[in-house]
Amino acid sequence: MRAAGAVAAGVATGLGQAPVGWWTLVIPGVAALTLLVRDRRPRAAAGLGYLFGLGMFTTTISWVYVVAWPAVPLLIAFMSCWTMLTAWGIRMVTRLPLAPLWGACIWSAAEVGAAHIPFGGFGWIRLAWTAVDTPLAGTLRWIGTTGVSLLIALAGQLLAAVAAAPVRRRRIATAATLVGLLAIGSGVGEWTTHRPDPTSADVRVTIVQGGVDGTAGSYAMGYARSVTDNHLSETIAAVAHQRATGAKAPDMVLWPENSTDIDPVLDTQTHELVTTAIAIAERPILVGAVTEGPGDDERQTTAMWWPTGAQQPAGVYHKRNLVPFGEWIPFRDALLPILPILKHVGRQSVPGTTPGVLSAGIDGRTVRIGDVICFELAYDDTVHDTVRNGAQLLMVQSNNATYTGTGQPYQQWQITRARAIESGRQIAVSTTSSLSGLIQPSGRVTDRTREGGHDFRTYNLSLGHGVSAGVLISPWIGWASVALAAAAVAAGALRARRERRSATG
Repeated sequence: MRAAGAVAAGVATGLGQAPVGWWTLVIPGVAALTLLVRDRRPRAAAGLGYLFGLGMFTTTISWVYVVAWPAVPLLIAFMSCWTMLTAWGIRMVTRLPLAPLWGACIWSAAEVGAAHIPFGGFGWIRLAWTAVDTPLAGTLRWIGTTGVSLLIALAGQLLAAVAAAPVRRRRIATAATLVGLLAIGSGVGEWTTHRPDPTSADVRVTIVQGGVDGTAGSYAMGYARSVTDNHLSETIAAVAHQRATGAKAPDMVLWPENSTDIDPVLDTQTHELVTTAIAIAERPILVGAVTEGPGDDERQTTAMWWPTGAQQPAGVYHKRNLVPFGEWIPFRDALLPILPILKHVGRQSVPGTTPGVLSAGIDGRTVRIGDVICFELAYDDTVHDTVRNGAQLLMVQSNNATYTGTGQPYQQWQITRARAIESGRQIAVSTTSSLSGLIQPSGRVTDRTREGGHDFRTYNLSLGHGVSAGVLISPWIGWASVALAAAAVAAGALRARRERRSATG
């Protein structure tokens, strides 16, 4: 019965993530895991935590099947190890004073670990993403994604403590703490997200969603250069519409990640397609490209700031966070002979090393553009670095064509909304074929394209300034959680050891 309850609690918590978005289930789901493990032996608690993870991750990341079915059970099985550690840790601190606080730190520490280990981590599923449509959403601006995950985890631990409290007075005090915590968080959150959205039109940008000619999965991009042809065609359509309607021309054009699947600097045909688009638009384009090198049989996913009249980009940014087994293969030489399916990954991608900030010449001004490429949205350091390094505009270039028809594009959109709130910036999103649009600093969606279509949109963006408190303190909250969790688990283990000695002495 407990095993079934653990799976059900994991499913409920997972349903709080996009695309379902049943966020009211998240705090009860977290509480349920604590109640299930609090009186179990540590090994049994770990097992229940693993079952919880199987339920949660099966609900949320099964979309990996479009790349390779074998990857689904492997990824779910591995990610469930983090919830196994969480449940074991919660059991170890159950009898300590302030147990709900230590339990919340353990949740946060597990998220930090999952976002870093192994191969750069996979922080795609976090409690914070479920807060975007709740009254707590605005707290992202003040305590960041790590802090909001900690806040939600603490609410779940307090709810479990209310349910398990043996004394009525303690139950009332804990309930009052829970209500106060949520009331303060909701008050701050609502005040933040209900402030007016920016209205100045500092930069006018046309985003292009050119579409792809392939189908979902490994062959979504279609034949060579077709995706670049599509983005040239959609750019022409955008320019024709602007001139036919007399609308104000944009200051720049934004193409998505992989809008050129062949290096436009080295390949003559692709170079001609890009420079033709720039000449027709008479505006610079931020191009998403697959580029050659830096070594033999290597590639990089690159953003290129390409000014009007130029034959070469004036600035580049190379994607820093790459998808393991999607863009690069760990232990490639050893694994390729064993798993030939990995050949579909293609050349080994190499990560960039510098923050995604480009100095762009726009209408006689220099504007600092913060660029985040697709999968990078889940990585705090990468996103935060753009703002910390002076980005005035935030833009996302993405290629979700592989995952058309799954929940992945909607999860990424939810993460992008969280980043807009956290950074206090508008975010313009351009994708090859799935969910482009504009998100306000409140998290409100001004506009969004439909999935799988060819489209273009033009938006007025306001220049942002400064660094939010959430961006500044989120890393400190994360590593403090790790330290406190480790100390609490050690204290719990020592206490359990003393109790065993006392019982046998």
